[in-house]
Amino acid sequence: MSYRHRGGRSRHNNSRENERSDDRDDSGSGMSRVQRGGGHPPHLRGKAIGLYYRDKYIAKNGKKQAKDTKQIMPIKLRASTEQRIESLIETPKSSYDKYFDVKEQNIDNVDFESRYNHINDSQFKKKFLNIISGNLQDNLRRSLILQPKLQRDENMDIRLLDELNTIKASFQYRNMLKFRAKLPAYEKRHEILDLIYSNQVVLISGETGCGKTTQVAQFILDYEIECGRGSTTSIACTQPRRISAITVAERVAAERTDRLGNSVGYHIRLEKVLARPQGSIVYCTTGMLLQFMQMDPALRNYSHIILDEIHERSTQSDFIITLLKQIIPKRPDLKVILMSATLNSEQFSKYYNNCPMIHIPGFTYPVEEFYLEDVLAMTGFQFPEPELPLNKHKKVKKKQRQELEKFHKFQEFIGPYIRHLESLKSHSSRVLEQLRNPATEDLSFDLICELTKHICLTKGPGAILIFLPGLMDINKVNRMLLECGSFPRDRYVIYPLHSRMPTVDQKCIFEVPPEGVRKIIIATVIAETSITIEDVVYVIDCGKTKISKFDIANNLQTLEQEWVSEANARQRKGRAGRVQPGVCYHLFTKARGYAFDKYPLPEMLRTRLEEVILQIKILQIGKADTFLASVMDPPDPQAISLSLELLRQLNALDENENLTPLGYHLAQLPLDPRTGKMIIWGAMFSCIEPIFAIAASLSFKDAFYCPLGKDDEAQKKKMELGMNQYSDHLALAEALKRFDERNYRGSVYSFCREYFLSWNTLKLLSDMKQQFARYLYEMKFLRNDNPNDDFANKNSHNKSLVKAIVCAGLYPNIAIIKRASRGGVKALTTEKEMVKLHPSSLNNKVTSLSSFPSPYITYFLKRKTTAIYLFDTTCVSPVALLFASPRASTGEMNGQSVITVANNLSFLCEPRTAKIIQKLHEKFDCLLEFKITHPGTINWGAHEGNVLNAIIELLSEGDENIGLESGRYHAWDGFDEDDFDYDED
Repeated sequence: MSYRHRGGRSRHNNSRENERSDDRDDSGSGMSRVQRGGGHPPHLRGKAIGLYYRDKYIAKNGKKQAKDTKQIMPIKLRASTEQRIESLIETPKSSYDKYFDVKEQNIDNVDFESRYNHINDSQFKKKFLNIISGNLQDNLRRSLILQPKLQRDENMDIRLLDELNTIKASFQYRNMLKFRAKLPAYEKRHEILDLIYSNQVVLISGETGCGKTTQVAQFILDYEIECGRGSTTSIACTQPRRISAITVAERVAAERTDRLGNSVGYHIRLEKVLARPQGSIVYCTTGMLLQFMQMDPALRNYSHIILDEIHERSTQSDFIITLLKQIIPKRPDLKVILMSATLNSEQFSKYYNNCPMIHIPGFTYPVEEFYLEDVLAMTGFQFPEPELPLNKHKKVKKKQRQELEKFHKFQEFIGPYIRHLESLKSHSSRVLEQLRNPATEDLSFDLICELTKHICLTKGPGAILIFLPGLMDINKVNRMLLECGSFPRDRYVIYPLHSRMPTVDQKCIFEVPPEGVRKIIIATVIAETSITIEDVVYVIDCGKTKISKFDIANNLQTLEQEWVSEANARQRKGRAGRVQPGVCYHLFTKARGYAFDKYPLPEMLRTRLEEVILQIKILQIGKADTFLASVMDPPDPQAISLSLELLRQLNALDENENLTPLGYHLAQLPLDPRTGKMIIWGAMFSCIEPIFAIAASLSFKDAFYCPLGKDDEAQKKKMELGMNQYSDHLALAEALKRFDERNYRGSVYSFCREYFLSWNTLKLLSDMKQQFARYLYEMKFLRNDNPNDDFANKNSHNKSLVKAIVCAGLYPNIAIIKRASRGGVKALTTEKEMVKLHPSSLNNKVTSLSSFPSPYITYFLKRKTTAIYLFDTTCVSPVALLFASPRASTGEMNGQSVITVANNLSFLCEPRTAKIIQKLHEKFDCLLEFKITHPGTINWGAHEGNVLNAIIELLSEGDENIGLESGRYHAWDGFDEDDFDYDED
């Protein structure tokens, strides 16, 4: 193994030494079991058995040799299983074996035509070679040579004009127009149209509520139809969220007194109501526009592209903005309209060569603002005194040292502001003394409760909206408000609001309570821009949010509490002034507010880039680092390198950064490449129903939710769905399977309530399964697009196979379980990090190491919050790891074989077993590449079916044997915490 060993005996070894030295038998011989060479003492249990055999080995063979073998887990197969596997794979060479021989001859050939000469001529080969040998500029030229898709049709122009005039004459339209005319955007319509028709690229800025999203596209469409150009007008307007695309399309269709699907439509993942191809507006997500560009990079179907909400700086919108810069010189007739909040509009204008800008004023009521110093004066609240190390000369622990540094840094920051307030004499000495306390920088639930009471006792009617960073914070404040006795149910109604809550619960927040009842909403960032709660008058802004970032140095996703940006604080304040004057209470000092960053960090600078890179490749843009260096805020080169390396490990890219055949398929799927690989393997092994369910959940969101106060009950129900498989992924698959079954029987709602599952989320996941089946059917990996097809699910019952495919998709995300207790489970990743299993994981409820069937787990996400957690874990067998690893090497030790996989995990087995596993892996690799380059369903009656059946046999046997005493405890003993350098903090 590559792990660094410190040497010396482990503390576990020392703690058991007296037990072992006194261990005598009952025969009266005076000899210990060690001296007689017998089994372990009968009183030993669990891990102690493994320790015993390790020490016995040390005594016999020496410490150095034991150090080499103690980190190797044994694998043992029954002789009958080995014979069956050998008979399955020992057959004459098949077509794909010959294919593999030709491939080896061409592997070093840099000419694509020759390198992939071994692929039979097919539609796939033609498409694949076009992608890896082409480039965007040539594709644009070829596309523009073809006849434009928006052809002038005078008869259609007349029909569209007549239709528009008829609509405008209707009573219903005139009523709608009265509302539209009140919007600030409507007053600017002539200026907007003049600017658009004088320039190819225009930036329109305006605050939420000004009407730009619903009105600008209508201004353009109506003007073009009135000018007799309706047949050459097709407008695509992007929205950052699915729900926005649907609701905006519905609103615009209503304003035009038109049915959805005529002049207005929408197109999102899994759902679409398409408008007519000409003289129309389609609202779509940014991801859908990227798919349109894959099919036609010149976007010949569209005359106008409107990119809305670009200030949110999502990865996809930044990608499209960069890509359009290369397209618009080739399409001078294409109009691009960028729409942003006023936050950072100048930056976008500068990126597009100082394109002209127009600003639409907002439509909000005045909001009075108070800061922490004001809130302390109002409520008389006092923070607890800080606890700091008193003796600075003694050596203090790391955490105490950090707290001391934080304290001094805070004093340097707040000191000048306090002196400023003293000079103004605006606040009492008590308040100023409180501001010196570093606890003022922390999230105080007690302060939030006190301020809420103060508002309810001293202010007039109106809902209160409280912004908090995460779900745990929401739960805590909700509990405190309910238990403090100051908010009786007959006078107050409290709503938690979080994205993981069922939609039916979220909709309750819009209901206006009876007279005399005040509504209190406790929400995360979801309430900042996505929704408008009409009766909110008071906002409490804690000033904190949870931001997902990518820690490049540690190759780690983090989700940590941070200060919001100035833009976020402004949005939160604006929630109080939507329908009447309001009040915003910021729970940070004005000095801290001045120190905020102006805008949130663009998503491309804080996420992994695998999906972006695959898009770059499928669009034939060139080298990833070159293209990404041209975006508005280029990501760190190291982040690009890490993502490229993962794609190479997945075999999605070759050593020269070209798409491989597998990479070509993964780029076609709207999924993380790991889950994409998972569903392709699921199709090959005919177990698509559970694999599609798992992939859908991982790529969208978990359907489980936890109502307040029912944590234990919800966890028990999730454990029931886990079926003792030690797998969060199988629990997800089982939940969706039962949901689909209950749908047919009509009892689905009671099932969701009983198992604490979101009906809306499960419905969407079920639709995603259907979409995956459609994708793989079109890619020829399935014989039809039915995810419940019997042929495609002949092995769906085999849980060992399902877990192995999950492991293959998530590889190299592997960890070794180290500790299990009532306080949770700890594990060691292959990068030598000590981590915890997230409390939501089923495996975190296991309280004993010996209860786990295997020491290895695979996981979907490693993220740092209050600690480094693994999310969505599955316990897997050593054989599953061998199956999942793309590379393995075989060596010898003491007459036995040692198989080492790509991340340096090693397994001990008999030479015959190693030879069988190695040969089977080679056969499978060959079959896999053949099916990727010659897409088609598996013929289970032929040799390819034999190879897959042999793998299934091996995996099933491996799962049965991992619980045997011969190997069960040995692997945990192989990885002592003293063997590694890590900092648990």
